Amino acid sequence: MVGASGSGKSTFARRLAARLGVGHVELDAHYWGPGWTPRPPEDFRHDAERAVAEDAWVVDGNYSALQPMIWARADTVVWLDPPTPLVLARVYRRTVRTAMDRTELWPGTGNRQPWTDVLAPWSRDSIIRWSVRQRRQHPRRYGDAMTTPANAHLTFHRLRTRRAVEGFLAGGGPSSRP
Repeated sequence: MVGASGSGKSTFARRLAARLGVGHVELDAHYWGPGWTPRPPEDFRHDAERAVAEDAWVVDGNYSALQPMIWARADTVVWLDPPTPLVLARVYRRTVRTAMDRTELWPGTGNRQPWTDVLAPWSRDSIIRWSVRQRRQHPRRYGDAMTTPANAHLTFHRLRTRRAVEGFLAGGGPSSRP
């Protein structure tokens, strides 16, 4: 599962994993340590390798360093690519909600949504700015990936509308095997 922050990756991945009866792996939960410090790359990679060693799973995240390893074991890549105004509304709404309720984003990290993301959404480290920046790169990154020979074993789905997402979940999705 790939897409910009705010595209619905984690929500969709949880729903798909539940529908398929398999585990859901949120790569952000493995990447971030306490104090918004990235975990050591070898630990992050080890956790991801362990997660995809299972027979079946749904992974969400855009970590290019792990993409070849994960995609080598996958059979399907879903790229959530809703319109930019919807992505921005979602990421901002989520940012406000999680900043207000002080929810720990990944248990054990102590990481909570900083208010600066709400009050200064275009600041250098803002998740909103990050989403816009990443969104600009995705058409080339994932468009190219669809035609790369190393990915010939993968079925790609680019879902741009809520109807496409719901249709995929209702029966247009992959089998339960990676």
